[in-house]
Amino acid sequence: MKRLILTLALMLGFAVAAQAQSYAVVNSEKIFKSIESYNAAITELDKLAGEYQEQVEKFYNTYMERRNQLNAASQQANEEKILEMEKEATEFQESIFGTEGELMKKRLELIQPIQKKVFDTIDSYAKQKGYDMIIDVSQNATMLYYSSKADKTNEIIDLLKK
Repeated sequence: MKRLILTLALMLGFAVAAQAQSYAVVNSEKIFKSIESYNAAITELDKLAGEYQEQVEKFYNTYMERRNQLNAASQQANEEKILEMEKEATEFQESIFGTEGELMKKRLELIQPIQKKVFDTIDSYAKQKGYDMIIDVSQNATMLYYSSKADKTNEIIDLLKK
């Protein structure tokens, strides 16, 4: 009998504890798209990426034109030069698009402060409202269902606009 009562008490305790956890759902993609400076930064990054891509293509096309102009004897004589140009093209591409490239540096410069502001706002909101967890549903394919009552995206957007 004592075991039954103890088991029921534990089950009731776990049920109360599980119910006591509060959570909210936000769509970070919608939040970021509501911020004008974020949209402007993305537009600028897209423009830069296009310009950089044009530079890479121009550099590569120049290389290919030069390579095609060489006859068989000249090709053999200039093989090292061609390989060096190919290496330079690869290095140039990496310097622009790589993880340490100019585009990544510009992305960090423009986007990181906005991300920090959004994440700080979400953190502050969660603490203020007493949420134990905030779940981002923007790109999580495993989120099968959530109640619209739990979606606090618009409240976060309103806080960011203040």
